[in-house]
Amino acid sequence: MHGAYAISNDDMRYVQSTFVVIPMRWLDRFGWRPLTETERRASANYYRELGRHMNIKDSPGTYQEFAAYLDAYERAHFAYSPGGRAVSDSTLALLTSFSPRPLRPLMRRLTLALLDPPLREAFRYPRPDPVTRALVVGGLGARAVVERRLPPRREPRFVHDLPEFAIYPDGYDVGQLGTFPRP
Repeated sequence: MHGAYAISNDDMRYVQSTFVVIPMRWLDRFGWRPLTETERRASANYYRELGRHMNIKDSPGTYQEFAAYLDAYERAHFAYSPGGRAVSDSTLALLTSFSPRPLRPLMRRLTLALLDPPLREAFRYPRPDPVTRALVVGGLGARAVVERRLPPRREPRFVHDLPEFAIYPDGYDVGQLGTFPRP
């Protein structure tokens, strides 16, 4: 699917790096326990191999190399564009759609409070007020403390069992998923 579009290898590597680095940074900051070096290595290995299957050249070899690539790419390329803002607004709308309708404006505000300054500035979102930011960061930190003390889950939870993620309630045809070039 990606081959149908003119996407540079550097851009593909950047997106690949986001899948390795961003979840780990999130978990380092808001997770219930620190990640292990083995988990970091496994993620880097998985996404490097996925990149090989996608014909991404010169993928970073380690988590640290993925992180260095991501940070350097963002320093060099983060800038405002109307298209980028439109994609971000659509993504925020999707994320907030998992919340009850009356809470969606609040969820958008809370989500925007989590954006780091370079990303927020690249999309030209307003700076969050310090109280909102402190409440969001503090709330997620408190969640991690509580979760750390909970007993282990006895039964697994699968995404397909969560009603808020039932975006294909009647199933789907893999051949129909994705984006396709317009003729």
